[in-house]
Amino acid sequence: MMNNAKELTSNKLKVKIYNTRQEMGKSAAWDVAASIQSLLEKKPFINMIFAAAPSQNEFLQALSQEKNIDWSRIHAFHMDEYIGLKDDAPQRFGNFLKKGIFDRVPFKEIFYINGNANDPQQECERYSSLLKEYPVDIVCMGIGENGHIAFNDPHVADFNDPLSAKVVELSAESRCQQVHDGCFPVVEEVPAAAITLTIPALLDADIICCVVPGSHKAEAVYHTLYSDITPQNPATILRTHGQATLYLDKDSASEVNH
Repeated sequence: MMNNAKELTSNKLKVKIYNTRQEMGKSAAWDVAASIQSLLEKKPFINMIFAAAPSQNEFLQALSQEKNIDWSRIHAFHMDEYIGLKDDAPQRFGNFLKKGIFDRVPFKEIFYINGNANDPQQECERYSSLLKEYPVDIVCMGIGENGHIAFNDPHVADFNDPLSAKVVELSAESRCQQVHDGCFPVVEEVPAAAITLTIPALLDADIICCVVPGSHKAEAVYHTLYSDITPQNPATILRTHGQATLYLDKDSASEVNH
């Protein structure tokens, strides 16, 4: 459908560059919808993980408007959640996704991470068990300003993590990004800890759709495509996957050689 993209590859990672965020979001949604339909021809149900961030807005809106998806055969997960925010806080990632897609289409089941569980470690184990029961088919993610995927910041990222979900302390860069994104007024209000799915849990997906718009992500995109594949730049691991596609707009692609 969308054939107006500039395309390139970095190792195994496919890259598609669009002029606008709208084109980027619609194209990513169209590709994901096609993948969903293809997978549902082969299996009765599929399992998807979603990222919650303003960078995903255009993609989530377009995906929720796709007409030819049988949402009743899809289980939905999200990839991280703050610890300690009020249940009704709009910044909670579960609430963001509820508004952005979970309430818009009739998923078979939605599995929320409880950031206010009495025992966060036990919550990680509960969510890990669900991921084992419902192996992930498609991950829809973004990349942070410091190259994080989910909340796997450079100081906690582990390409060989034995866990599927874990409690992490957020880096200063990640907390500041939440202010840059307009999610919190000041960094002091951003929670210091979160539950995140680990890098192996995300890379376990058959298909990865990574949507990254905006000039403030240009440096992270550059490192994702050209820096050494190390946990110091967590998103570089996407170049090893084989079925991952990075969707950019002209602003986030401003430092890409194309």
